Amino acid sequence: MGVVSELIKDVKTPKMISVRQNFDGTHIDSADIPSVIAGEMKQEKIASRFKPGMRVAITAGSRGVANIALIIKCIADNLREMGAIPFVVPAMGSHGGATAAGQRQIIESYGVTEEYIGCEIISSMETVEIGKTETGRLVRIDRNAYEADGIVVCGRVKPHTGFRGPYESGIMKMMAIGLGKQFGAEMIHADGFHHFKEYIPMYGKAIIKNAPITCALAVLENAYEQTRELVALTPEEIIEEEPVLLERARSYMPRLLFDSCDVLIIDEAGKNISGNGMDPNITGRFPTDCANGGIKAQRVAILDMTAESHGNGCGMGLADCITRRYFDKLDLEATYPNAITSTMVGEMKIPMIMQNDREAVQLCIKSCNEIDKEHPRVIRIKNTLKLKEIEISAALLEEAKAHPDIEITGELHPMTFNEDNNLC
Repeated sequence: MGVVSELIKDVKTPKMISVRQNFDGTHIDSADIPSVIAGEMKQEKIASRFKPGMRVAITAGSRGVANIALIIKCIADNLREMGAIPFVVPAMGSHGGATAAGQRQIIESYGVTEEYIGCEIISSMETVEIGKTETGRLVRIDRNAYEADGIVVCGRVKPHTGFRGPYESGIMKMMAIGLGKQFGAEMIHADGFHHFKEYIPMYGKAIIKNAPITCALAVLENAYEQTRELVALTPEEIIEEEPVLLERARSYMPRLLFDSCDVLIIDEAGKNISGNGMDPNITGRFPTDCANGGIKAQRVAILDMTAESHGNGCGMGLADCITRRYFDKLDLEATYPNAITSTMVGEMKIPMIMQNDREAVQLCIKSCNEIDKEHPRVIRIKNTLKLKEIEISAALLEEAKAHPDIEITGELHPMTFNEDNNLC
């Protein structure tokens, strides 16, 4: 036993109990998505913008959006019905290690493959100058998208993890940063998140003016990571309606129904879950001072990294500790380009590395200040997208019983670890 293990070996882990957080589950069934998208795209205001023979680029981002492969397939199917020739372009700024192959790998890992969607994927980091913003800033976007006859911007609208404004994560951002590739991401991040509220719409409007943006399909999700709304927008409506959709998306978001806890345990984090690996809107750990919200947790532990992250540990610096198995999956070449582009180097710092889950939990409890260490207030979640079924420690049980949207579903039990001292 090493020195670190010796220092924390006597820390008791608390008894836990399963609870269910209840949110509004309204959603579009996956079987109905094709008809919903067809209805949106066949509106006169949208359909009239497409002509037979047009080559149309469809954007695909780097987030793990629910039903994303099906949604993109349905867009492509509808374009073909109109006589257009669709193809897909990754629109994710510097993600995927800022390489064409890396970006293609990301969307294919979500099921967005040529075989499934029935059209070509053209992945490139090459951009072309298309004009300037109203303040004279150079604007560049993906060359293949720009040289198409039309662009359908498909993206999820939701609150951003690093700033607040009328346009956060969504259509405007996908145009400004996603289609801008490494260049666009770097230009907008260079002055810091304090300027995002201004820069995102400024670049987005310049792209609408100077690029063949034909329409957008905004995707909104409910608290259970299910598709809730699919809304087609004309270029003009993107400017007017996206802020309205953002507020609806904000109201749909899940959250932890507790104000605070001593320790928050996150089973897995990753780029497919959030740009920061774990959504700061849930954890309360933000990479900037331009946003706030979420639970107040004195310590946060990340136990594992999702396979879909491909080694990208962006956001790990917002946690207090990680496990050895998380660390062993870390690929700095995939992680650091985000920091270089976003200038947010703090969230890439490597936290304390513990040998296993047991020691990660023990460290977090031991290092908390001014708490009842015999009865710590601990919450365990799978990830920040899946917040319906969670576990809480005995110290939070009475608070849970008093909440109208929390249902007790289990019995108190000791934390269970396997032979490797990882949580079962």
